[in-house]
Amino acid sequence: MVIPQQPIGAPTEHEHATAVLLLGALSVFCCGALGPVAWALGRRALNDIEASGGAYGGRVQVVVGYVLGIIGTILMVVFGILFLLLAIGGRG
Repeated sequence: MVIPQQPIGAPTEHEHATAVLLLGALSVFCCGALGPVAWALGRRALNDIEASGGAYGGRVQVVVGYVLGIIGTILMVVFGILFLLLAIGGRG
């Protein structure tokens, strides 16, 4: 019977987990331009967590920030298109 190598002790939180969560939340609530940053940083952190084999924790924070980054990016694009349509169409 082969026992897989697991790190000893509790996993440490990934170094970007809190940053991804913060950037994702800020992208939805105040600054949509942070959405792509949260999206890219979250994808990289998720890849690191998967490759670590359990050495990194904070997966839930990263996933929430990643999803919020995607939502913030979509909202930024939608509001940008609406702004352009209003600017082109005028109020007239």
